[in-house]
Amino acid sequence: MSHPIAQAESHDLEKAHDSKVDVADVVDRKNINNEFATALANSHFDKWSRDSWTLYLAVFVAFCSSYASGYDGSLMTALIAMKPFQERFKTGDTGSKVGAIFGTVNAGCMLGAPCNSYVMDKWGRRPAQATGAVIIVVGTILTTTSHSLAQLIVGRLFLGFGTAFAQSAPAYAMEVARPQWRGRCAAIYNCGWYAGAIPAAAITFGTSYLNSHLAWQLPLIFQCVTSVLICVLIFFVPESPRFLMSVGREDEAEAFLVRYHGGGDPNSPIVRLQIDEMKQSFALQKMERWWDYRILFKDHSARWRMVQVIMMGIFGQFSGNGLAYYITVIFKQIGVTTVPAQLGYNILYSCMCAIGALTGAMLTDTMPRRRVLVIGPAVMSALLAIFIGLNSMINKQIGVDGTGHLDPSLARGALAVYIIFGIVISFVYTPLQSVLPVEALSTQMRGRGLAIYTFTMMAMGLINMFAGAQGLANIGYKYIIIFVAFDAFESLAWYVLGVESCGRTLEELDEIYQQAYPPGASKRFN
Repeated sequence: MSHPIAQAESHDLEKAHDSKVDVADVVDRKNINNEFATALANSHFDKWSRDSWTLYLAVFVAFCSSYASGYDGSLMTALIAMKPFQERFKTGDTGSKVGAIFGTVNAGCMLGAPCNSYVMDKWGRRPAQATGAVIIVVGTILTTTSHSLAQLIVGRLFLGFGTAFAQSAPAYAMEVARPQWRGRCAAIYNCGWYAGAIPAAAITFGTSYLNSHLAWQLPLIFQCVTSVLICVLIFFVPESPRFLMSVGREDEAEAFLVRYHGGGDPNSPIVRLQIDEMKQSFALQKMERWWDYRILFKDHSARWRMVQVIMMGIFGQFSGNGLAYYITVIFKQIGVTTVPAQLGYNILYSCMCAIGALTGAMLTDTMPRRRVLVIGPAVMSALLAIFIGLNSMINKQIGVDGTGHLDPSLARGALAVYIIFGIVISFVYTPLQSVLPVEALSTQMRGRGLAIYTFTMMAMGLINMFAGAQGLANIGYKYIIIFVAFDAFESLAWYVLGVESCGRTLEELDEIYQQAYPPGASKRFN
């Protein structure tokens, strides 16, 4: 680290007490430039004030938007293992019907992505989140009251359409958060997936002992809990200042920054810095029509930004994490045959993944993104290779007719390796799925860029769900070999094409993406 930056950090620490800036936040800013660090250290705000609590509420509302998709991810894998669910819908635990049930959420999300882009760019981040919440409530009503497979699928299509609007939430969290908390706030958003997944696993474990249709209906009802909460709380949180600036409401944007980032001081250095950077950014970019996606690929900088977004959309969904949708099937293949045991291990898996995701989220502001994305997939590939080896040994012991004797140590080993894989992939991708695309996209690109990101992510998820159902049904554990190879490819792709964004303000990244080779420039940028 250069001497001037070390001096700035020392100055920041001296100022931390007087300016009420958390010392941990100052220490975490090793990669942030002098101008930003100095402005932050000389700004005054009270993190326990009423305005600060309003800001925390705004981030919490964004956090709630991630609950529904996480709840669904853990919910359906449990429901297909339940006897009452099978009696009503007769889907089996793998195959085309199961693929259709899982996949329609992604199809709905793909359809909703362009609509979300229009709403969040035209009317704001808050209306987009509220719209998604209302649609999710409608979808929940349809699925809970289903008497046929067709109604269940239509309800899940609505759920997916509503989930698409939740993609406005990470942008909202990052745009309203104070600069020094921005990375962590956006990263914690995606950890809301586990705030949904863990309750779903626990609720389905409890209802699995019921012998009526309430066994699957009660878990479905709880899918809309946070959506109802969003519909209420959205009226008590402010709109994003970047959106306000983008639609010409500069006075309102400045008022937000003064109140929530500057502690009421219009001359606060951090407020003036953000206003100046936003104005400069907007001055250099021409507002495009909402339906015109050419802005995403019109120049060298935009294309490199979209490379980051599309890579995260593909890799974040196709690294083996989609196997969790069929986790009860995977548990059955390694010798866990009873439904209560499968659902119990599902709770354990969700909890351990949550720990990995939250750890990654708390380190987001200090941990180099590119390094994590290069090393992480390589480790994931190795873990899946070990899991396949153990699965092969288990398969030989059980035999074709399923009458062979299984060594319990092999089953425990396979279970442990799969859970460790879940922890690693959650640490690597869960926080960055919400952070990296928002950081990579400029303000004018954000709405449409997130629409492309959502579409890409859901398309890969759709492939995951249909292919997973068929692959596990036809070739069993050998299907996982695909992800061993693909994770290794991901590691290489991030090494060659990944741009480091840790410690950069959103506007500073503009300069990096203007360079001839942004991945190299991002490592040298000071």
